[in-house]
Amino acid sequence: MADVATIDRDAILAVLDHVPDPEIPALSITDLGIIRGFGDDPPRVLITPTYSGCPATLVIEHMVRDALDNAGFAKVAIERQLFPPWTTEWITARGRERLQAYGIAPPSEAATATCPQCGSTDTVEVSRFGSTPCKAQWRCTSCLEPFDRFKCH
Repeated sequence: MADVATIDRDAILAVLDHVPDPEIPALSITDLGIIRGFGDDPPRVLITPTYSGCPATLVIEHMVRDALDNAGFAKVAIERQLFPPWTTEWITARGRERLQAYGIAPPSEAATATCPQCGSTDTVEVSRFGSTPCKAQWRCTSCLEPFDRFKCH
């Protein structure tokens, strides 16, 4: 068991890099940017959900707990931190690439989304409400495929 006074934060991040997001399993929780950092006294991992009512928050916290315990970090606590609120700017470059490869348009301030299937920007929003609260439903007018777009916030 790791001594809490000498915890290697890089080792913890490496463990958490293998914890998938339960709603988008192609992304790790580190890709998503919800691991905010670490606290001391007691040693803890700081997690910010993508929004305060995210239904996956408890599942993520349980998955983090299991991963930490299995890696020998049982004495490291988990703390939910709501302020400042999570923003899509915290999604890593690797996370954006993984979203695109998974078929979800990454968040962007652009008025149109880039189709993850064919790369066209000739796309339209079909519904502000997608398969999860953090995504909207879009359609490509070039290849006619529907796709989710991660909402900016």
